[in-house]
Amino acid sequence: MDRSRRRALICGWLALAISTVIAGLWAFWGTIECFHEGWWAATLGGRLLQALAYHTILLVSLAMLALAIRWPKVGAVVYFLLGLAFSWLIFSARWPDISLEAFLSWLPVTGLVVGVGFLWWFGRLSPLKLAYLLGIGLPLLVSLGSSVEPIWRIAHRSDDGVRTARLVAGNGVSLVWAPAGPGWVRDAEHSCSWAKARDRCAHLSENGTKLMDEPQYIWRLPTIDEAVRSLTRGGQNAGGGWDAEAQRASYSVRPDKESPLWDSYSETIYWWTASEVDDERAWRIVYNGSTWALPKDLGMGSQGFRAVRDVGEGNRE
Repeated sequence: MDRSRRRALICGWLALAISTVIAGLWAFWGTIECFHEGWWAATLGGRLLQALAYHTILLVSLAMLALAIRWPKVGAVVYFLLGLAFSWLIFSARWPDISLEAFLSWLPVTGLVVGVGFLWWFGRLSPLKLAYLLGIGLPLLVSLGSSVEPIWRIAHRSDDGVRTARLVAGNGVSLVWAPAGPGWVRDAEHSCSWAKARDRCAHLSENGTKLMDEPQYIWRLPTIDEAVRSLTRGGQNAGGGWDAEAQRASYSVRPDKESPLWDSYSETIYWWTASEVDDERAWRIVYNGSTWALPKDLGMGSQGFRAVRDVGEGNRE
């Protein structure tokens, strides 16, 4: 084998390896996020469409890989142009306030795609069947492997379909959680900031079904400690505890998106809590028990809240 052919094969297989890793990362991300944020539609068809949406980047990556394997120079142009476009989107959104540290942190990601384009331009692959098998097969295996645990977990979720006010007691906490309505945000349309969530809780009527003109101060946001200790898995308390000093939650078993606290058919997966980190941030909790300190003015489609009241306040359950 002459030197130029050897160099072309090295470039080609290196381009394939990097492209496969990129596709594999998107396979992992798409699958995990599909079952974390998505997969909440009421029908199977709706859930499959959500899964398709979360795997769009993976499908594009696989199509680009197949194109580059078959026609390396055409694939090189596609990778190169996509890398430039991606770089422009990342840096233009931050310009002119982007710091040198942020620029250098993004450069390996944005520059990697451009670099792969150069490798495809000078590279060649042989045998092609093995290249297709590795480039397409490995990311699909990553996606399949990443889906095993969430599919099993979702199939065993406990959801009784009751969306009324619920008394949830155990693990040292006894609270009434608001019914579906203004005190339990379950859709993107009513997503709100931390301050607005607190205000809505204060204005909730005694039964939690409507907002009053004047503050009632019957309902409130749960504290991070209360939220952590109330989460469940399989219909049982998850044994959560909040370490205030370490600012970390721990559980006997990982919680899940299930009743009586969560609506598994809702897009909301994050709740605000009453606990503040500082003047700018407050704690939010995820259905799986993760906790995050986020800006209080943050509003996003999957961010909601559910009000609580102490047992004995308002109507008894």
